[in-house]
Amino acid sequence: MSSFPIIPRTQMAKASRAAPFWLSAGLIPLAWVGAIFGGWTVILMPIATWYLFSAIDAVAGTFEDNADLDTPDSDLFWYRAITILWAPMQFITLFGVIWYVTSTGHLSGLEQIVLFFGMGVVSGTIGITYAHELCHQKPKFERWLGDILLSMALYSHFRSEHLLVHHRYVGTPRDPVTARYNEGFHRYFPRVLRQQPVSAFKAEQAMLARKKLEWHHPSNPFWRYALLQLIMILCAILVGGFVGLALFAWQAFIAIWQLELVNYVEHYGLTRKHLGDGKYEHVLPRHSWNASQKASNWLLINLQRHSDHHYKPDRRFPMLQTYSEDDAPQLPYGYPIMTMLAMIPPLWRRYMNPQVRAWRKKYYPEIEDWTPYKTATNPMPR
Repeated sequence: MSSFPIIPRTQMAKASRAAPFWLSAGLIPLAWVGAIFGGWTVILMPIATWYLFSAIDAVAGTFEDNADLDTPDSDLFWYRAITILWAPMQFITLFGVIWYVTSTGHLSGLEQIVLFFGMGVVSGTIGITYAHELCHQKPKFERWLGDILLSMALYSHFRSEHLLVHHRYVGTPRDPVTARYNEGFHRYFPRVLRQQPVSAFKAEQAMLARKKLEWHHPSNPFWRYALLQLIMILCAILVGGFVGLALFAWQAFIAIWQLELVNYVEHYGLTRKHLGDGKYEHVLPRHSWNASQKASNWLLINLQRHSDHHYKPDRRFPMLQTYSEDDAPQLPYGYPIMTMLAMIPPLWRRYMNPQVRAWRKKYYPEIEDWTPYKTATNPMPR
């Protein structure tokens, strides 16, 4: 890692230093504005999430300072607070808006669809990103909050898949969410929706088997996942009837789409070297795409410092370190712009495929045949 400026502990502890990461809270009133006034205001949430933060990125530029790694958790109160408070904030907003829209009936069908498209953008971009942060932490309370957030997107298995499969097997054929070279998102998305739940369940089943327990043992978290998701479905029906359930399911689908767009971008075409006999090199900073854009890292609580997240998965987001181009591949724009580009496969391939080829040449000049890596036909990791 190159030498970047270090933010001292005394600065990290200040509420003003954490304040930019609270900008996501500004999306909550936008949901209510759209629900109350309708019309063009129903598009405010995706406009703010995608375009406003990208515009701020263009003006504010990048931020490459790193926190002092000796900063204790006790100095990170204001950073942790937004991730903890987000679960009740999202729950009240999501089901409150479902209740308001279905009980007043003043929005047209199209307005409702667009409004809850925006709700899904927020649930996916913010809710699942915060769930990801929480699920990596040691306190059970935080992990439960992460599970609650994931259940609002009906995607609870993500925790098992992410912790037990993705972090262990990223960049290998066993990881469903490592996007393959030349694989358009329109092919990646249905593949991941099909493979990821199975992969997650098998990982939990294997964990139980090592303890000599059957898959249906009460300790299997899939029982908790099912219960939480059932509670969310019942809440949607209770406050909004079957129209409320349809709106809830629609926003959940959009949240999942947002998550998988980010997953697609984070590791597109980046593979770990096969060392033979199902052995792969260790995960390195070079195996994740990173971005140092300031505003989108505020929005995504430093998710774009993705290489360091894979190096230290339980490191809290304000402590994540950034890397130089010598150590990790860098994207020219933040994830919001890159995910929009990913929705246009020809443009995505035109821009990113040369980047992947340059990455291969830089880090693995000795590999002559990339076909097994592109097609994910290398041996499964042991």
